[in-house]
Amino acid sequence: MKASVVIPTFNEAAAIAAVIGEIPRDIAVEVIVADGGSTDGTQEISRAAGATVIDAGRGYGRACMAGAIAARSPVIAFLDGDGADRGDLLASIAGPVLAGTHDFVIASRTRGRRDPGSMFWHQVLAGRLAGWGMGALYDVSYSDMCAFRAIRKDVLVGLGMREMTYGWNIEMQMKAARSGLRILEVPVPYRCRMAGVSKVAGSLRGTVHASGKIVSTFVRVASDRGRSGGNAAKPV
Repeated sequence: MKASVVIPTFNEAAAIAAVIGEIPRDIAVEVIVADGGSTDGTQEISRAAGATVIDAGRGYGRACMAGAIAARSPVIAFLDGDGADRGDLLASIAGPVLAGTHDFVIASRTRGRRDPGSMFWHQVLAGRLAGWGMGALYDVSYSDMCAFRAIRKDVLVGLGMREMTYGWNIEMQMKAARSGLRILEVPVPYRCRMAGVSKVAGSLRGTVHASGKIVSTFVRVASDRGRSGGNAAKPV
């Protein structure tokens, strides 16, 4: 079995070919670029690099969900299209799910080696605060909200994801913990994006907007009724 790799994009033309080319095809059966309406040629470059491209509409979570629905493998891996995630390490993230030992695996940038400038201090702090909050609620041990993650498709569908913007990642982590999934957190190296400016951390407006979505999603999911508890995310 191999994983379907989903990459949500919006104007990542300078990096996307390298991102697709780095993904090991002995682990990935397909690469799906779920594009949010790029105007810089991201879609054309992605197709030329061998990816399947779908028009997902605007919204980070919406793109992730559209890619997941289109995926033909029962295991789905997600990573960003800016080149900061190490796609060549896909086996470390998707491997435990493919092997059936875990239901949900998430990369941790904060526990791995980070290139200088690859993460701002407020990103590290946000990951730690979110991890503390989820630990208090569900007795898990998350240290990050990294986009690089893998999950079984049927499990993802069963989580009932609702957040279609930047709260997608924390919603998945909270619902995975609340559902008692077998969770694994894996330290990974993290590098600077290959080109351009982050839509989130690259501006005050983007940071404030994303932070608001993350906080509101946390409050909503924490307030939902559902099974509490879960398996702590184990380091490797």
